[in-house]
Amino acid sequence: MRFEFATATRIIFGPGTISEAASLSAGMGKRAFVVTGRTNERAEPLLERLDKQEIEYVTFNVSGEPTTTIAKAAVQASRQAVCDLVISIGGGSVLDTGKVVAAMLTNSGGLEDYLEVVGDGKPLTLGATPHIAIPTTAGTGAEVTRNAVLSVPERRVKVSMRSPFMLPRLAVVDPVLTHSMPPSVTAGTGLDALTQLLEVYVSSQANPLTDGICREGLIRAGRSLRRAYEDGDDHNAREDMSLASLFSGLGLANARLGAVHGFAGPLGGMYSAPHGVICARLLPFVMEANVQALRKRNTTSPALAKYDEAARLLTGSSSALATNAVTWVRELCLALKVPSLARFGLKQQDFETIAAKAKKSSSMKGNPVELTDDELLNIIRQANTCTE
Repeated sequence: MRFEFATATRIIFGPGTISEAASLSAGMGKRAFVVTGRTNERAEPLLERLDKQEIEYVTFNVSGEPTTTIAKAAVQASRQAVCDLVISIGGGSVLDTGKVVAAMLTNSGGLEDYLEVVGDGKPLTLGATPHIAIPTTAGTGAEVTRNAVLSVPERRVKVSMRSPFMLPRLAVVDPVLTHSMPPSVTAGTGLDALTQLLEVYVSSQANPLTDGICREGLIRAGRSLRRAYEDGDDHNAREDMSLASLFSGLGLANARLGAVHGFAGPLGGMYSAPHGVICARLLPFVMEANVQALRKRNTTSPALAKYDEAARLLTGSSSALATNAVTWVRELCLALKVPSLARFGLKQQDFETIAAKAKKSSSMKGNPVELTDDELLNIIRQANTCTE
């Protein structure tokens, strides 16, 4: 057995920990590039504390999922401001933009030099500028991952910039920051975390460390995602989901994902659908296809036992099996009002193109079984026509 595990240099978790971020940043730099969401409203308390620490800063807003154009603008602004510290406070898109900026402040050249698929995919050669990542949603776990996902609208694809150097210097996870998420965002981000936990758990590249992390995350997501959706002020549920998200990020940074994310990449590049919604709609059908394929072609796979265990972790029933997990996920998606993919314009004539792109995705390498073309087509067909 051989495996590696890497994460942010330091992780601080707990209610109110956002108040510590400014003082901790004092030893990392003197001029901060602060990446936020659509407005600076959520970051105002942090900015006030930076003023008290006499840390200068400039802000940059990211609206929606980041594109290569947005990322380039952020890099240019940070270089012009001569920043020596990056702080990102927001959802996964904000954190991913922060990771790109931190990497590009120390590495020369342009973004295309380092992007996969649409660029040269060169490795970063220098460590990134100190980066403090502060999530305000509970879904991507981007505060502890080593890549950033960017959309390339003109190519209708999503691509990654990836390097161990992109791991943040400090991750501050304060569950209180997630209380203001509306139900739809709670659902989408939470289902993203759930998908990542499940995919990493049954991944062909899982290891004992990611297994333990994912088990704990599945328990917390299983008991708290619906509660957080129904009552955004349920502190315990919000804390559980912040941990589930963090654990999903720790897992995916150290083991591959699977077919859900194999599909999600092409779909996210071709259609304007939230990543978490795409994952949620695909998840039960990928789970079902994987279990059936394993039972037909690889009955000795440890993933079969893991699917059964995941069912017990999610449902809380000691007798639950993989089929019960599929049913549980379907019912959860119904309760959280997840729309079908047809709602976002997905058409039958695109199925084969999407399946072909998914098959080539790097995430497919982590799927516990190789799925046939017919199995892939059946997954996308079901996700597109399922009853909402």
